[in-house]
Amino acid sequence: MMMNKRLIGTVSQSKKYIVANVLLQWCSLLANIAMMMSISKLLANIYLQQVDSSMLWITGITMVVALIIRFICATLASRMAYLSSKAVKRTLREKIYQKLLRLGASYQEQVQTSEVVQVAVEGVEQLETYFGAYLPQFFYAMLAPLTLFVVLGFVNFLSALALFLCVPLIPIAIAGVQTFAKKLLAKYWGKYVALGDTFLENLQGLTTLKIYQADAYQNEKMNQEAEEFRKITMKVLTMQLNSITIMDLVAYGGAALGIILAITQYAQGNVSLYGCLLIILLSADFFLPMRLLGSFFHIAMNGMAASDKIFRLLDLPEEPIQEGRVPQDCSILCSDLRFSYDQDREILHGIDLSFPKGSFTAIVGESGCGKSTTAGILMGRNKHYAGSVTIGGVELANIQEENLMKHVTYIGRNSYLFKGTVRENLLMANPDASDDELWSVLKQVNLEQFLRSEQGLDTPLLEKAANLSGGQCQRLALARALLHDSSIYIFDEATSNIDVESEDEIMAQIHELAKTKTVILISHRLANVVKADNIYVLDHGNVVEQGVHQELLDTKGHYAKLWNAQQSLEQYGMERMA
Repeated sequence: MMMNKRLIGTVSQSKKYIVANVLLQWCSLLANIAMMMSISKLLANIYLQQVDSSMLWITGITMVVALIIRFICATLASRMAYLSSKAVKRTLREKIYQKLLRLGASYQEQVQTSEVVQVAVEGVEQLETYFGAYLPQFFYAMLAPLTLFVVLGFVNFLSALALFLCVPLIPIAIAGVQTFAKKLLAKYWGKYVALGDTFLENLQGLTTLKIYQADAYQNEKMNQEAEEFRKITMKVLTMQLNSITIMDLVAYGGAALGIILAITQYAQGNVSLYGCLLIILLSADFFLPMRLLGSFFHIAMNGMAASDKIFRLLDLPEEPIQEGRVPQDCSILCSDLRFSYDQDREILHGIDLSFPKGSFTAIVGESGCGKSTTAGILMGRNKHYAGSVTIGGVELANIQEENLMKHVTYIGRNSYLFKGTVRENLLMANPDASDDELWSVLKQVNLEQFLRSEQGLDTPLLEKAANLSGGQCQRLALARALLHDSSIYIFDEATSNIDVESEDEIMAQIHELAKTKTVILISHRLANVVKADNIYVLDHGNVVEQGVHQELLDTKGHYAKLWNAQQSLEQYGMERMA
C-alpha cells in the first residue's frame, strides 16, 4: 500500500529512523496497555468493594510511570520523524542539485526551471511527511492491532477477534479510493507545475508583455489556469473529506462493535468485569493507529505524485562526459550551423561564422533573427545543434562543460547580481582575488569612487542589486566578468536599457578586451558595432551580410536599412528633447 521501493532505497539512511520511530510508538502502546489494565482492575475492585489503599497507590504509580514512558516515547518518536525528514530533504535535494550539474547549462532543453524549483521545494516537502509520518505510521498500524489482539485474546477471544477483523476495513476503504486518488493527484501536480511555469514566464517577461501590449491576454490566460487549478484542488479536498468520513465510520463503528460484544460476553458470564472494562478501554486503540494512517494517506499520495516528478527529473538522459578542453588558440569557427527549439521550426539555417582570437566581432539583426540563440550555442546552453562549432579546432560538443565555463564569459542585458555584498558577488568570478584586484576592476568600470563613498567592497546589494541603477548593475557585472579573465567574452545586449555614460564606459572596456581576447558583441543598437573588426547581419536565421561598418553601408542592403532607421529615430528623439 503505497510502498515505493525505489524511493525508500534512494533515501536508505532514513530506514533506521523509521524503525526507531515504530519501536518507540510500540513501547508507548505497551505502557498504555499496562495503564489501562491497572485502571480496569481498580474500577472492577471498586465496583466489587474489594479496593484498599495499597491498590490505589499501585494504580497511581503505574499511571505516572506509564505517562512518563509515553511522554518520552512521543518526544523521541517526534525526534526520529524529524531526523528522517531531514535525511530525505538533504538527500533528495542533493541528488537534484547533482543531476542539474550533470545536465549542465543546457538542462532547460529537457525540463522547465519552474518545474525544477517546484519539485525541489514543494515536492520534497511532501515527501518529508511521507518518510517522517506516513511510513512509521504504516508499520505501527500493522503492529498495534496485532499486539492488542494477542493481549485481549487471553481476556476474551471472541471480542478480540471481532475487533481485529474490523481493522482491515480501513485500509480496504483507503485502497478503494487509491486508484482514483492517484490519477487525480497526478493531474493536480500537472496543473500545479503548469501554473508555476506560466507565472514564472510572465513574471520574467513582464516588461516585454507591457511593451507589446500582450499583458491583458496573458493575464486572462493565467486566470484560466488558476481557475482550473482551483477546481482540481477542490476535487482533491472533496476526495479527502469523503474518504476521512468513511474511515471514521469504520473506526468508530468497529470500536462500538467491540464494546457491545464485551458487554454481551460479560452478561453471559464469559468474561470478568475487569476483562470487560479492559476491552472497552482498549477497543478504540485497535483503530486509532490505522485511522491516523488514513489521515496521512492523502498527504502521502501527494508525496508519491511528487516523487514521480522527482524521478522523472533524475532519470533525464545525460550527455556523455567529454574530455576535450579549450585550446590556447581560442578562435571560434561555425560551419553550416543549424538549430531548432522545435522540430518543425528551425531558427538557424546553416550559417557560417568566424570569430578570430584578438578580434571584435559583432552580430546584429532584428529581434528573433537568431542572435541570442547563437550565443546560447557558444555558451553550451543549446547543445543539440547541427553542423560544426569549433574552438581552436576542437568541436564544441567534445569540450568538457566545466572547462568551457572557465574560458567563456557571458554578459547579458540582465546579468544576475546576488543578494550579499559587492565583494561576495565579485569573488564568484575569482575566489582567490585580493582586495587590490577587486578595486582594480572596479576602477576599470568607473565604480571605484562610488563604492568608496558607500561601504567599499562591503557595500550591501539587494536581490538583483535592486538598490543600484541599471547602469551601475551592468558595470558591476562587467567588473565581475573582467575578474574572470577568460579567453572568450560574449556580450549579449549588455548595453541595452542603461544610461549613455555607462554604455560608453562598457563599450570602451569591450574595445580594450578585444585586443587580447575573442570578443563577440550581440547588439540591436548599431552605433555600438561601428568599430567592430567584422559584422555579421542576421535575418530570420540567415547571414545576409558581413563586413565592416562602412562596407555594409556602401552595400545599401539590410544593414544600411537598419542603420538609417535607427539614425532617424535617434535624430527624432534628439529633436524632441531639444
